[in-house]
Amino acid sequence: MQQDQIPSEKPGHPPVQASLHELRTAENSAAYLLPKVQSMKESNPHLSLLDVGAGSGTISVSFAKLIPDGHVTGIDLNPNILPRARAVAEMAGVENIEFQQGSIYELPFADETFDVTFCHQVLIHIGTPWDALREMLRVTKRGGIVAAREGDYETEGIWPELPELYKFHKLMAGLMSSGGGTPTAGRQLLSWALKIGVEPSQITLSYSTSSYHTPRDRKICCKFHYPTLLLVAAMMAGSNGSVSLAQGLCDQLRGGSLREKALKFGLGTENDFEEMAKAWEEWAKRDDASLAMLHGEILVQK
Repeated sequence: MQQDQIPSEKPGHPPVQASLHELRTAENSAAYLLPKVQSMKESNPHLSLLDVGAGSGTISVSFAKLIPDGHVTGIDLNPNILPRARAVAEMAGVENIEFQQGSIYELPFADETFDVTFCHQVLIHIGTPWDALREMLRVTKRGGIVAAREGDYETEGIWPELPELYKFHKLMAGLMSSGGGTPTAGRQLLSWALKIGVEPSQITLSYSTSSYHTPRDRKICCKFHYPTLLLVAAMMAGSNGSVSLAQGLCDQLRGGSLREKALKFGLGTENDFEEMAKAWEEWAKRDDASLAMLHGEILVQK
C-alpha cells in the first residue's frame, strides 16, 4: 500500500515493502491506461500526470519517460518515502518529475490541474475510496482521465491448494477489513464511480491478472507475502519504524503484533503462523506452484 508506507530508517533507502513495490512500472501496472496516454500525447505532448500514492516512484518515473515533454507529479502520504522516490528518478535520469507529500482525501492542488490522475493499489486500503475518487476527479481537467487499478483478494487462485495458504489468505483479507480496507476493491470500482455521480458513458472498465509461476516469480511472491504480513501488523499496531524482514518475520509469526491482532479479531490461532510460513516455503520450492489474482481497472473521462 503506497499511501501508508512504513517509513524507512534511512532516507533514500526503501523499506522492505517499498523495495518490492519497486518492481512496478507503468508497463506492468498501468497497461490499461497506456493507450489513452499515448493518444492524448499525440494531441498534447505537454501532458500533466498525477500519481497518487506514488511510494518509491517507479511507476511515476516510467510515466515520465513516456511523456518526456510533459510533467509527472508523484504524491504520497508518507514523507519518508519521498527521498527514495527522488533517488529512483535521479538514477533513471528523469527530470520532468517531482514528488511531494499529500493525502488522497485532500490533494494539495487546484481544481482541474492535471490531464491524467492515476492511482494503483491505493483505494483497496482506505476507508472511503469513493471520496478519494471524487477528489481525484476534482483535480483533473475537463476532458482528462482518472485511472485506478485495484486488486480483488477473493479472486486469488493458488496451486498446490495447501490448506495453510488458504488460512493465510483469510488472515490477510480479515486484517485488511479490520483496518478499514476493502479486499474486493477491484470489483467495486464501477460501483464507487457511480456512487459519486459519474455517468456510465464516462466509464471504461476492464480486468487483468497478475500471476507467479517461474522460480523467480515464486521467490518474489514469497518475499511479497511475508513483508505484507509484517506491514499490516505494524500498521495496525501503530508502528512507525522500519521492518527487518528476517528478524521481523520470526518475531511477528511467533509472538509479534500480527499474531496479537489476529488473535484479537479471531483470525487465527497460535499454531497457524508457523504453519503458514512453512507452507509458503513449501510452495516456493515446488515446480508446479502458481498463483494469480484478478485486478479491476477503471478509466473515467471527465
